[in-house]
Amino acid sequence: MATGQAVGGAAQGRLGPLAFHAATLATFFAASAAPTPLYRIYGETFALSPVFVTLIFAVYAVALLSALLVAGSLSDHLGRRPVILSALLLEGLAMGLFLMVHRGPGWLIAARIVQGVATGIAGAALGAALLDADRDRGALVNAIAPLGGMAAGALGTSALIQYGPLPLHLVYGLLLCAFALLAAGIRRVPETAVRRPGATPRTILAALRPRVAVPPRARRALVLVTPINLANWTLGGFYLSLVPSLVVSATGSPAPLTGGAVVTALMLAGAVAVFLRRAAPAGGNLTFGVLATALGVLTVVAGIHAASVPVLILGTLLTGSGFGTSFLGCVGTIMPLAGADERAGLLAAFYVQSYLAFSLPAVLAGTLVRTLGYAPTADLYAAAIVAVGLAGLAGLRLGAARDAAG
Repeated sequence: MATGQAVGGAAQGRLGPLAFHAATLATFFAASAAPTPLYRIYGETFALSPVFVTLIFAVYAVALLSALLVAGSLSDHLGRRPVILSALLLEGLAMGLFLMVHRGPGWLIAARIVQGVATGIAGAALGAALLDADRDRGALVNAIAPLGGMAAGALGTSALIQYGPLPLHLVYGLLLCAFALLAAGIRRVPETAVRRPGATPRTILAALRPRVAVPPRARRALVLVTPINLANWTLGGFYLSLVPSLVVSATGSPAPLTGGAVVTALMLAGAVAVFLRRAAPAGGNLTFGVLATALGVLTVVAGIHAASVPVLILGTLLTGSGFGTSFLGCVGTIMPLAGADERAGLLAAFYVQSYLAFSLPAVLAGTLVRTLGYAPTADLYAAAIVAVGLAGLAGLRLGAARDAAG
């Protein structure tokens, strides 16, 4: 009896891995979006150009991609918990660096690099842990938690800036506490991975080598969805780097919640769209996603020129639904074409093009803003995103027609 009670007490002391890892993943991505509403304040405080602001954003994306490629399978050898704990400690260090940003913009770049590395490591290990815990629900959480986390991070930071004290410090202090609690709590979460046998320093070093490979039968599909994927991630990068400043420039409203609400609308609509269309066929998701994005982007442009926040938010909700659904359609098109031992390499190739589109065009946008201004840059970006997305959809339709004819 006493033994049974002890076992029961130990079980009650454990945390459910699915819920814990979902909350941890969402918190990482909430932290990743926290600087977005602050970019305008950083720019005003340190007299930063739009190019420098987008560079700060880009180094995060490159650091995240590098960590994702290098440490993607590390948790297979070391276990999920040690790798997630390491990512939490790194993220805590990043929050500490953010708290030092008042000393100069160099601290901001350092913080974003460390945060990118931590988020890349965490994304790979937490994604695997969620699938370990529950393959079906874990896959859904992997798609929704990052978008939901970024929505919460953008909106929460905006509210803290507008209504709380210490705008450059408060959000990072709270996030530092959150990551400390998660680091303390992970010891109560059961390990979900069965570590690969025979782990040695040599095998672990081998696991750190990036593996980017596209299986022959998936190459054509990847080429066909690439324009849609590039347009999609270019859109996301533009929103997370420049949209809060664009909203201020277009509407004249300096309230942080205004710009934060627009960014939040994109991510929240994307998360809802992923949930609602998770069972739809990939081709249907791509068609819906591209058309919704095109309509939404055109509505956003109309809102910019009309200086109307409601129109901006309406357009962003449409754009966000297209953003989430296009991502779902791209992944659903290519991943079924890879074998179990080929998925990691294919997903790595997909994320290379995705994060490059996420970061590099944002720097170009910063350059254009410096010379043309926010509204003309948004016009050019909108035209490029719509044109590339529709061209990609036309290419898919043409490819499907050829397959049917052949």
